[in-house]
Amino acid sequence: MRAEHHQRGGAAVGVLNKMDAWEANLVLNLRLWCVGPDGQSRVWDEYRRALPPAEARSECHKFKALIRTITARCHRPLVRHDVTCACMGADEGIFVNLVRTASDGHLNDAALIATLLTGPAQAEQIAILAAQVGECTRKIHKQPPEYSPHTASNIVRLH
Repeated sequence: MRAEHHQRGGAAVGVLNKMDAWEANLVLNLRLWCVGPDGQSRVWDEYRRALPPAEARSECHKFKALIRTITARCHRPLVRHDVTCACMGADEGIFVNLVRTASDGHLNDAALIATLLTGPAQAEQIAILAAQVGECTRKIHKQPPEYSPHTASNIVRLH
């Protein structure tokens, strides 16, 4: 693949300090996990500090499964910024949007978002894992999922 192809996923689309804390932490954990064993150890430590041992182990395994499923099946290499970078890249933004949408309870929409990164065969599994990861990350940062009641209408009013 050409270098320009890889840069598309790295285009800056946001800034971490303008995001909810749990979302910024999600991006940082994604970056740390992709760095390798040292970064993964830091992610594990965060789960261990925030949760009881059995729950920490289970929740971190879900995070690991989400990242592995996405990276094993992605259309192209997942592009991320450096751990110390203040901006958020396009692929990282898709990841956050996927987890936010899934943990808000919109699994069908989250599955569609997942197809931006992977094929449709894995989209449902990714959406379910993303919902679990999002619920845990919000719990760690004490940010409840957004409540959105189901309506009979399929019309969205913007203004």
